[in-house]
Amino acid sequence: MYRYLEIEESEGIRHQQMKERLKQEYSRRLRMILKCELNARNKITAIGTIAVPMLRHSIGIINWRTEEIKKIDRITRKMLTMYKMHHPKADIDRLYVKRKEGGRGLMQIEVAYKAEIINIAEYFNTNYKEDQFVNIVKSHESTPPNVNSIIKTAANITEELCQPNEKSEAKHDGIQHTKRQD
Repeated sequence: MYRYLEIEESEGIRHQQMKERLKQEYSRRLRMILKCELNARNKITAIGTIAVPMLRHSIGIINWRTEEIKKIDRITRKMLTMYKMHHPKADIDRLYVKRKEGGRGLMQIEVAYKAEIINIAEYFNTNYKEDQFVNIVKSHESTPPNVNSIIKTAANITEELCQPNEKSEAKHDGIQHTKRQD
């Protein structure tokens, strides 16, 4: 049994077992932060510095699916509501807007996941000529049976981000109509 960055490995990584352990640890840390007597700003900062990095370092090692990451974001919002840090009817998007721009400044785990995957793929694509180990990983990533390729996932995320989102356009149109009526 080998353990590195809280990820156990023997003959391979037990992805499902590690996902469950990471989710439990994230929930424990989140609950611990929300129970303490800090003000709201410091609680949000503590979540970003204590709870989120624990999940973030597993991205690229553990095979997370986007649905699982979204579920963790929902759990976070649910716990914020349970501990009276967020009203059930309040705007969810405002949680993730920077504090200086009128939001709460909470780090969205889905955005962190996408950013990490894109950064890892970019590193593979730029440093594969210089480093032999990166070259080995890149060649392994491009083999056909590899279903969980970081490079392919990053390409899908980049494509998704580049496509105009109909929901955000509708929101944007609604904002424009509101401004015209004033």
